[in-house]
This record gives sequence, structure tokens and C-alpha cells, in this order.
Amino acid sequence: MVGISDNIRGFVLALSSSIFIGSSFIIKKKGLKIAGASGTRAMFVGEGANFAAYAYAPAILVTPLGALSIIFSAVLAHFILDESLHIFGVVGCILCLVGSVTIVLHAPLERDIESVKQVWQLATEPGFIIYTLVVIALVIILIVMYVPRYGQTHMVVYIGICSLMGSLTVMGVKAVAIALKLSFSGSNQFIYFETWFFTILVIIFCVMQLIYLNKALDTFNTAVVSPVYYVMFTTLTILASMIMFKEWDSQNASQIITELCGFVTILSGTFLLHKTKDMGGSPTASPPPYHRSTDLSPTQVEP
Repeated sequence: MVGISDNIRGFVLALSSSIFIGSSFIIKKKGLKIAGASGTRAMFVGEGANFAAYAYAPAILVTPLGALSIIFSAVLAHFILDESLHIFGVVGCILCLVGSVTIVLHAPLERDIESVKQVWQLATEPGFIIYTLVVIALVIILIVMYVPRYGQTHMVVYIGICSLMGSLTVMGVKAVAIALKLSFSGSNQFIYFETWFFTILVIIFCVMQLIYLNKALDTFNTAVVSPVYYVMFTTLTILASMIMFKEWDSQNASQIITELCGFVTILSGTFLLHKTKDMGGSPTASPPPYHRSTDLSPTQVEP
């Protein structure tokens, strides 16, 4: 029952995060001075809720729900900004919603963790160490060999760096969020060096993501960058979470396949929304379906 209640808390926090972030772009687009300030505050609240969600629910539940911010943004733009929502946009929203519900209903329960040292033990197991080394090696290769040659012509180079680093960022964010949750409940976790180690890693990885995500957005069309980044980031994050926290160990093949089908459904809805968002009139102010670290531009990075 504790795991179920934690999943519900995580779902509510992730949902509220999507609502705040999705609405923040619509508020800011109104162009009013006071509205711009409100939009920024809404984004900060959304990022905070999303951060807290990782303390209660597994990444496979929280991360894909970022796509819901697109739905709220599209719907609010239709009613507040009088921007038409094309029929394919409606279908995309429905697909995102159906996929999200599917994942929520079949998501694994959060592991019962009583100390950040348990997270450290999971992070230092051979499987996740190998994954981390592979990710770091790929990032170095992309930065040293491929960015100078193909960075301006191949979008996957910048997005690949962001997504690979993002999968590690989410694992660090989850560790810090768990440490904060335990500390607030009376068990201070900031007396352990592991907590500060995870915190420093999160800061470094977030800065790297911001640098290369902004390069991608400056070079390529945002409408193309956003869904591709969402697919790569979410896929790698689920993979990293599966390796580190072994979230699928307690589930059978039917549950895992159902979750994957829900994820694919969300991907389909996301691509459909971005592909057809200009067909109903003026472009909809849709934020990217990922949000982990706060960025005041209409894009964010996902821890």
C-alpha cells in the first residue's frame, strides 16, 4: 500500500508539473508584463513539482508524463489565445492521454528506500557502472569527433549528447529528491557525502544539457527538435532507470509490454501534435514534453 500511495503522489506531482509548465507558455505568450512574471512563476512551480515527483514514483511513470504539458498548452491556446486546434491535434492529445493512462495503470511500484546510501549501492552496481561509462564515452566521442564535423548539419549529434546526459541527470535528480524527502521526514541525508556527490553531478549534467540543447535549438527547427529529443531522452531515461533501480524485476511480461505500448502511444501523439500544430491556424505555444531543469526560454532540459 505504501508503494501504491507513493505512485499516486508521484503521478499527482507529475501531472501538476505538466499543468503549470504547459500553462506558463500560454501565460507568457499573452505578452503582458504581469502575465510574463506569472508565466515564469508557473514554470518554476512546475519544475519543482516534477522534481518532487521523482522522490515518490519510478522514472518510468514520471518521465513519459511530460508529454501531458503539450496537451495543456494546446488546449489553453485554443481557449485563451483563440488558436485553432486541428482535428489531428485533437487526435494527438487523445493519444497522449490514452498512453499516459496506460502507463499510470501499469507502472511498477516505487522501491522502498530508507537511505541515500541504498541509492548509492544501486548506482555502484556493475550494470549501472557499465551503462554510465558507455554514456560518458559516447558523449566524449560526440563532443570531440562529431560536433565539429556534423553539429551544424545533423540534429542527432546535439540531441544525442543532451539525451545521454539527461538519462544520468534523472538518476541523480531522483537520488537528491529521495534524500530531500527522507530529510524532511526526520532522517537527515545531507550528512552523507553521497548526497552531495549526486547534487554536484546533477548541476554539472544540467549545465551540459542546457549548452547543447540551446545549440540544437539555435541551429534546427524547434518543432523538429522537441519530439526527437523527447523520444531519445525518455527512452534512455527508462533504460537507465531499469538498469539502476530494476523497476521491471517485480513485473511480468504482460505488464512490461503494456507499459511499452503506452509509451509508444504517447510518442505517436507527441509527433502528431508537433507535425500538425500549424495546420489549424497560428502556431500553438507547445512546450517540449520534457522538463527537468528550469530554463526561461521556451525549452527546458530534462533532468
